[in-house]
Amino acid sequence: MMSETVSVPADRVTLDGDLSVPASAEVMAVLPHGVDSSRHNPHSRSIAARLQASGIATLLVDLLSEREDRRATESGEQLFDTGLLARRLVAAVDWVKIQPDIRALPVILFGVGTQAGSVLEAAAELPDRVLTVVLWGGLPDPGTDTIKRVRVPVLFVAGGREPGVLRLTERAAHRLHVPHAVRVVPGATHLFQEPDVLDQLVDIAKEWCAERQRYAETARS
Repeated sequence: MMSETVSVPADRVTLDGDLSVPASAEVMAVLPHGVDSSRHNPHSRSIAARLQASGIATLLVDLLSEREDRRATESGEQLFDTGLLARRLVAAVDWVKIQPDIRALPVILFGVGTQAGSVLEAAAELPDRVLTVVLWGGLPDPGTDTIKRVRVPVLFVAGGREPGVLRLTERAAHRLHVPHAVRVVPGATHLFQEPDVLDQLVDIAKEWCAERQRYAETARS
């Protein structure tokens, strides 16, 4: 497997990322990180490792530059700008699409926790460059107009131990005008930190992505 630290130009800054590509990879999962976690987060790295083990390439990318992240830490302010983070995620996908070894791989956007809103906003700007979106551990505002602009399939994965969050997830999903699904992991909270939960989460995501890839291939033939 090829693994390397990469630099992604975006919005007049340089973003740091970790790229891992198994030899048999057929899709690329992009996992963005914003104000509340970095790509070094053990939870995200554990998810990425499971995806890689199943043959899925991954790009973990920090959507804030080192200087911005340091400034936010020192000042105590959160640089949470969904539009800014979405533009940088678009730039990360653009970067993937010009790399000779990986540009042919269909892209999946994975949104974890507070990244959900910016991931959906980026997906709305990338209808022809993203295969699907997978969201878990958080959800977008069900009332946002961004949901109605998304033109790629979306999978929501929710924890069964938090029925209130599940209801909000279902409300958001019902506003989509594209193929979508809500899958429930019975023993999980919205943080998905219980034992064995990550394996279930990744299995659900893999099954959905494989289904969307088969559909896309059929549509092209």
